[in-house]
Amino acid sequence: MMGAMALAPGTHRLGPDDGTLRVQTYREGVAQKVGHDLIIEVEQWQATLQVGEDGDVTEIGLEADPGSFHVLEGLHGVKPLTDKDRAGIRQDISEKILRRSPIRFRSRSVQSRPERLTIQGELELAGASKPTTYQLAVSAESRASGTLSITQSAWGIKPYRAFMGALKVKDQVEIVLDVALPSS
Repeated sequence: MMGAMALAPGTHRLGPDDGTLRVQTYREGVAQKVGHDLIIEVEQWQATLQVGEDGDVTEIGLEADPGSFHVLEGLHGVKPLTDKDRAGIRQDISEKILRRSPIRFRSRSVQSRPERLTIQGELELAGASKPTTYQLAVSAESRASGTLSITQSAWGIKPYRAFMGALKVKDQVEIVLDVALPSS
């Protein structure tokens, strides 16, 4: 059982009404001032939790629509992002970076400890699938949150470049989840 929090046994579906799934990117290169560190909201996603009779999470799955990315903020740039910039970034992510491939995660194992879930599974991104481990902190208020750092090139994704490579998105990006869990 997970500390003071008890989850109802059964299958639970979570999505944007229950929390946020975001991607954070960071820039580098000699022209990084013209770019932005981005906070991108994934607007269409669904997670499935399987909870055993003891209240422990036994399985987790997640699917996200690569066409539903919305740039919330562009930080540290010389100029603010325009709506045209945001639309161009969204299109580049969907078509060039993720190649319109679905984003999926399926757990192989879930370890429930007080205030923490450790999830091992397969992350499918841009048509490639790799094993990954994700940790979520679970609060007394039944919220799960965590950050998964991934290296884009490990999934065959070439990090975005502009100005002949003088502006680059770092190979390392972060996937940040913060969601309310269904308590019994």
